[in-house]
Amino acid sequence: MFEELKEAYHFVFEKELLEEINKSGYLKEFKEGDVIIEIGDYLKSMPLLLSGAIKILREDQDGDELLLYFLERGDTCAMTLSCCLGNTKSQIRAVAERDTSLIMVPIQKMDEWTAKFKSWRYFVFESYQMRLTEMLDTIDTIAFLNMDGRILKYLQNKAKINQDKKVNSTHQQIAYDLHTSRVMVSRILKKMEIENKIKLFRNQIEVLEL
Repeated sequence: MFEELKEAYHFVFEKELLEEINKSGYLKEFKEGDVIIEIGDYLKSMPLLLSGAIKILREDQDGDELLLYFLERGDTCAMTLSCCLGNTKSQIRAVAERDTSLIMVPIQKMDEWTAKFKSWRYFVFESYQMRLTEMLDTIDTIAFLNMDGRILKYLQNKAKINQDKKVNSTHQQIAYDLHTSRVMVSRILKKMEIENKIKLFRNQIEVLEL
């Protein structure tokens, strides 16, 4: 586990902190599609992403989901940080975008490391800033882009996070993540294929315009 931790976070944390994380944390692994954090959960530990990718979702009163942002190796979730520090219920759902490995850090260590390690403080503050920027970007996308633009941006983000132009996703899954209908998604995807922005396969989409 320590080698994976060093590879993912050596550019963020000093050796002493990496050793403390390795000593205090524990490894958890999830398969693609697994729910890592559920809405309403109380969180006792904070995740540090070693490999894979996670999508963060919100849910409305009708149970419909909206994608907020993705996490990749070297990230953590600012909303998880807030829940840990405030001992409040999670307001997000975290789902493994692909097979994912995490180190879970006990919440009691967070205050200790904030006081002891400057790199940890910077990491926490930067995580808040990055996630806030991504949520504002999501708001802008919803407010200012039509559905064509939202779907293309969604596919481009998934291609980037998975480092693969071919995105494994059904039309129904895109509809869930973007809070729209499958019929509309299918119609727009066909139009985008005609415009040479994507290429459609069964349960897979190749993004040509990155």
